Amino acid sequence: MPIDWFQPGGSRKRIVGIGSALVDILVQTDDAFVAQTGVPKGGMIYFDPPVIDQTLKDAGVDPQIVPGGAACNTITGVARLGGKTRFLGKRGRDEFGRRFEAALVRHGVATLLAESATPTGRVLSLITPDSQRTMLTYLGASSEMRPDEVSPAAFEDCAVALIEGYLVYNHDLFRHAMQSAHAAGARIALDLASFTVVEENHRALTSIVDQYVDFLIANEDEARAFTGQQDETAALEMLTQQAELAVVKLGARGSRIGCGDQIIHIPAHGEGPVVDSTGAGDLWAAGFLYGLVEGLPLAQCGRLASVCGYEVCRMVGASIPDEGWQRVRAIAAIQPEDSGREEIS
Repeated sequence: MPIDWFQPGGSRKRIVGIGSALVDILVQTDDAFVAQTGVPKGGMIYFDPPVIDQTLKDAGVDPQIVPGGAACNTITGVARLGGKTRFLGKRGRDEFGRRFEAALVRHGVATLLAESATPTGRVLSLITPDSQRTMLTYLGASSEMRPDEVSPAAFEDCAVALIEGYLVYNHDLFRHAMQSAHAAGARIALDLASFTVVEENHRALTSIVDQYVDFLIANEDEARAFTGQQDETAALEMLTQQAELAVVKLGARGSRIGCGDQIIHIPAHGEGPVVDSTGAGDLWAAGFLYGLVEGLPLAQCGRLASVCGYEVCRMVGASIPDEGWQRVRAIAAIQPEDSGREEIS
């Protein structure tokens, strides 16, 4: 069942993401160390840099450092699939910021990045043996993004605007982005980001969803926090009453897509070991949104999403290497093509 608005060959193909421009610092550790941080396992809490630096020092291991941020991960994934993309965010005028932008451009993502004297944001992701990640976040320059730095022109050729749930903490920017994308005629996708984000901003998120959101993406914990329903089917049914299309991601149990009175179950892909779940939901969203814009049936969108989510779990970090993308294309029958790399200044 395709979404009628998306028809193959349509003039709008671009997916625009707006979110936090962050650098991911990845550390493999154990449950005991996570408990010492005071962050709920699998959750996210904001900290100042000294706390993150001390936690990293206490971990006593060499980290892996890569570009990150939920919307950024998704948009990069769409670009690697051959989709037209653009990312909006704010970075520092520092080495982390320059590396962040260069990585996006290298993967074919058009960028509209404001700059600040404040350092580029960072996330310390603590990865436990069960592949769960717990995040200590410093937003840095990304938190300074202002509504006037998000031009309506950024959405003029936009099919889908992906708004990162973490932006709800910046209420004015969050609402302005929604309004600008809606006024430009784009469909709006909201990823709820984290159950802690939902719990702390429930009223604001409910209001925004009711007014602007077409596609609502959540994992089971986020869906439970948003709807108050313990049963995942009941939660999905409530989500589909508030948005045209809703998704509940269930990890190893696959995912469920709700549209109208239809619910589609998508099995999880792959049987190999999960190394790290960092970015699994973000890359799931990349495959799903790419499929929607290309006019694929919902079941096929879900299948492509499942393949992308599995591939990113086969390694540490939120990026899929070239050989992984080759497997994705082979399974999904997607032919590699020039994604029209461009840089917007």
